[in-house]
Amino acid sequence: MRKILIILFMGLSIQMMGFHLMIPMDDAQKNHLKAYGIAYWILERGGETEWLLNYRGGSFIFPFNKEIQDECAIRGVSTELISSAQYASIMGEINRDDVNMDMVKLQKAPKIAVYSPTNKQPWDDAVTLVLTYAEIPYDLVYDDEVLQGWLPRYDWIHLHHEDFTGQYGKFWARYKDAPWYREEVRVSEEMAKKHGYTKVSQLKLAVALKIRDFVAGGGYLFAMCSAPDSYDVALAAEGIDICESMFDGDPMTANAQSKLDYSKCFAFTDFQISTNPYEYEISTIDIEPATRGTQRDNDYFSLFDFSAKWDPIPSILCQNHTKIIEGFMGQTTAFRRENVKKEILIMGENTNPKEVRYIHGEFGKGMWTFLSGHDPEDYEHMVGDPPTELNLHPNSAGYRLILNNILFPAAKKKNPKT
Repeated sequence: MRKILIILFMGLSIQMMGFHLMIPMDDAQKNHLKAYGIAYWILERGGETEWLLNYRGGSFIFPFNKEIQDECAIRGVSTELISSAQYASIMGEINRDDVNMDMVKLQKAPKIAVYSPTNKQPWDDAVTLVLTYAEIPYDLVYDDEVLQGWLPRYDWIHLHHEDFTGQYGKFWARYKDAPWYREEVRVSEEMAKKHGYTKVSQLKLAVALKIRDFVAGGGYLFAMCSAPDSYDVALAAEGIDICESMFDGDPMTANAQSKLDYSKCFAFTDFQISTNPYEYEISTIDIEPATRGTQRDNDYFSLFDFSAKWDPIPSILCQNHTKIIEGFMGQTTAFRRENVKKEILIMGENTNPKEVRYIHGEFGKGMWTFLSGHDPEDYEHMVGDPPTELNLHPNSAGYRLILNNILFPAAKKKNPKT
């Protein structure tokens, strides 16, 4: 009996030689989000996987491995067994010059950091939610770690929806008496004092400059919601006080608007800062919900088509099973087109010609991506809402954009043409 089992096992092993396992990323996939976690899991264990750009929604494929197949089954990720002939056919189709597809190899698991406070609220961050759901490991870092020079340890960092201007998200008018707001002010002021700063705005600027240096040195930055808006405003306002007295104890610099230096910004230019402490806006970069003229039932944005062979970076960042993404709001819901620098790559926009939702650019040796809105599956995102249950949204196209960015640093272009 034992000899029969050994023979059967050897026969199965021989049968699997030359076979591949594919994780389809089109509508055949039961759990798109956890599929990214499988790709990361393979890289983490020293393996490689091929990312098939624009082939069935950006599918992953790798030599057959029973352990990986079992792990996919455990996590509820759909797989397809691919014969050597089928694999050759797929690669032949992808390599055709008249087809907008290509293959990139994922070779190394990126080291991931999330810039986020330890006292954040449960509704606070879509990226930590999806990383946890997809079972992709990450480290939390905050002001201490950034200022102590930890960032070079990582390949990729996400900015929690921080207010880098030191105005606490402009929540003062509505929530100044709320316990969570008071706690945030207390913790931030203590952190500033600990690092030798008299104001929280000075502390946040120092952090912003460290992040800038990380990107300039070759790091990858991803930010959502108010982080892109406030980050660029903080850079433009270096050396200028743009905070009113309720935020930092003294008035803002006279004529602060005229002293902004837009050349220091990653993405935005010619914006006006909000000097009204009662206004729930940091700058005109964000289009206020009341002026959008968009309702939930017609709030969508479209991903641009890029050449997989000639523009692999935006192609990677836009991999999805649909090109139409359901809109979602946030403290920064949409970037005003006129405030986006002309050299910045726009990857997603609303039908409203003023609205830009998804952008990418380079800074020094590194790259950054900004996505507007707060939570792709929580349309309005109210303070105090419970965290999103991603078990209810395993095929979220909006969350896939986040996960594309997480795997992006692992990609090595095959025979780069650019």
